[in-house]
Amino acid sequence: MKKDKKQLNITFLGTGTSQGIPMIASNDPVCLSKDLKDKRLRSSILISWDDVSYVIDCGPDFRYQMLRENVQLINGVLFTHDHADHTAGIDDLRPFCYKIGEMPIYVNEKTLQSLEQRFQYIFSKENRYPGVPSVLPNIVDKEPFFIGDVQVMPIEVMHGNLPISGYRIQDFAYLTDVKSIVKSEKEKLKNLDVLVVNALREEPHPTHFNLQEALDFVNEMKPKKTYFTHISHKLGFHAKVSENLPKNVFLAYDGLKITV
Repeated sequence: MKKDKKQLNITFLGTGTSQGIPMIASNDPVCLSKDLKDKRLRSSILISWDDVSYVIDCGPDFRYQMLRENVQLINGVLFTHDHADHTAGIDDLRPFCYKIGEMPIYVNEKTLQSLEQRFQYIFSKENRYPGVPSVLPNIVDKEPFFIGDVQVMPIEVMHGNLPISGYRIQDFAYLTDVKSIVKSEKEKLKNLDVLVVNALREEPHPTHFNLQEALDFVNEMKPKKTYFTHISHKLGFHAKVSENLPKNVFLAYDGLKITV
């Protein structure tokens, strides 16, 4: 570990796609699997260093994820985009707001506008309902920013036609819902120790990397290790898919903990 480099502790809170696994009303064999690694909540991670913790995204499973991991405090939320599977748990920030006051959130302009409309009662400055979460928006564009003494590099990726935010923190990068990424943003992803990126399924998808696209991206970026996330039941059984992945490429699973 470099002298000024923090040890990052990563917990995969969820590794599933927008509907999770098992999917409601599905009798697909993966949805019926007894393997706990085939049970995936909506995608999110917890990232900690020193005495601070941040989450990237807080979807509809956020409350359960916090209870499962016994998280006592978070210091902020980095949002990738405004879709419900990445934002619908924002109301459950309340217990943490009671402890720290205003919760810093990091969002691009479009995501903030969407949240202000959908969760007007949280963002309203007037007639606030007692007990609602108190959040402090910080606008994210393509420029690096600091949380504490750690630099965060936003990575703009395309989720179909929607520009969304990935994040590089030191030599760790978290990208989800990627379909394409321009060369200038790829330059920000050189020399990674760990890359986390979506691999939805084997068949092509209009707004997400499929497995082959994700593997091609890994081959281009050449991180030391890669973990796939935002996984659909259509990708297949965790154990079987894992057998056929290249060296140093892994399927993440809910509850997985790594250090970078």
